[in-house]
Amino acid sequence: MSDTPTASADAPIRVFLLDDHEVVRRGLRDLLDSEPGMEVVGEASTADQALVRGPALRPDVAVLDVRLSDGDGVTVCRELRARMPDLACLMLTSFDDEEALLDAIMAGAAGYVLKQINGSDLVSAVRTVATGQSMLDPATTARLLRSVRGPEPGRHPVDERLSVLSERERSVLDLIGEGLTNRQIAKRLYLSEKTVKNHISRLLGKLGVERRVQAAVIAAEVREHTDQGM
Repeated sequence: MSDTPTASADAPIRVFLLDDHEVVRRGLRDLLDSEPGMEVVGEASTADQALVRGPALRPDVAVLDVRLSDGDGVTVCRELRARMPDLACLMLTSFDDEEALLDAIMAGAAGYVLKQINGSDLVSAVRTVATGQSMLDPATTARLLRSVRGPEPGRHPVDERLSVLSERERSVLDLIGEGLTNRQIAKRLYLSEKTVKNHISRLLGKLGVERRVQAAVIAAEVREHTDQGM
């Protein structure tokens, strides 16, 4: 059992903020603290502060700026999640942060939002990742993969990894890519949540990744290649 608390219906979602701009942090705090069932438990302006304060405050969700004056949110995401495996990290990014964004996803981030996001959409994003779902848009993710990796002729490497998955594991992977929770996947496939959890554990191992959001990236990539007729 993880030491990290998870948000529930009768407990507020505990949010931690990391941004090196005070005005941005104040705006985020005012926005999220005003929402019912949501509480900002702490904030940091530097990567070092986040790594000290975050684990002590035990948040459910960390909203992390990708670009920091003393480091980057990707490293903070990776290190916080190493200490709190159930922590959902939501990255704040700009349009020109594609490579860092992909790195963050592969570091275990639950998703990303653009800094130009509307307040209500940010609140929805925090609630979404707090329930264990991802904020990965398949089309955007596929574009990120193309921009970072470039075109690859012939058979795509991801096809080889997927070949080791069973038909049921492929179905579960597709639904992970849609952002469904374990409960929703269980309902869709007429399985118990425990069975779904076991399938996810096995497929993550076969794919060589540690977190379901990383599998969601792979699912998005597969979907994009399928749409192209590969």
